[in-house]
Amino acid sequence: MASNDKPVINLLVLGGTLEARRLCDALAERNDCRAILSLAGATRRPVPAPIATRRGGFGGVNGLVAYLRTESIALVIDATHPFASTMSAHAGDAARIVGVPLWRLTRPAWMAETGMRWHSVPDARTAAAALGDYGRHVFLTVGARSLAPFADVADKHWVIRSIEAPPATPVFSPASVIRARPPFTETDEYRLMQDYGVDVLVTKNSGAPMLETKLAAAHALNVPVVMIERPVLAAADRVFDAPGAVITALDAHQ
Repeated sequence: MASNDKPVINLLVLGGTLEARRLCDALAERNDCRAILSLAGATRRPVPAPIATRRGGFGGVNGLVAYLRTESIALVIDATHPFASTMSAHAGDAARIVGVPLWRLTRPAWMAETGMRWHSVPDARTAAAALGDYGRHVFLTVGARSLAPFADVADKHWVIRSIEAPPATPVFSPASVIRARPPFTETDEYRLMQDYGVDVLVTKNSGAPMLETKLAAAHALNVPVVMIERPVLAAADRVFDAPGAVITALDAHQ
């Protein structure tokens, strides 16, 4: 626990990731900061955090600027998903307008290991267009909100897994829909791909300290992967790849 001699500062953590949750656990143990976690609300039943939490959007850059000023926020920590590019851009703009530093906590991207069959693409539309080169059974793990570009791809059987239920539209047929929350073991992923006869895995390069189990299972089964690479995010004052590094920097910052 940090010393009582340090002044209390107000922090805003833009969350929605495991890294954000672990950072909040560490911040809850400190008495030199008042941390607020903001969740976009994309997940209906998020894991509760040990610090004050708000849910929902800010209403764009102007709304976030107003919030930072109202709450006297002295530091913004962007720990959103690597594909939450709009929120990251808004955070950068708002922090610059208010004149407070923006830190980013983002997990390392996955890197293809020797022998892995990866086809890297810049976005979901390009991924959908690439599926004509692969077999019929597609394991789609891009999140419920990123399904639309795939709806027009013909002659595929979809295995769609997401935390939240996919929207009523677009309609995928035939499709097997799996609602589940990670983590998943490599054995689970291996068995799922075998059971559904998966010919190709489509996923986003969300990243993590270790190789994702579904990627390891795909490699073991020689299943090709269409990997949607991360968007380029707005610049941040500092970038960290682990919650502990943020805490160390916070000690030096105050």
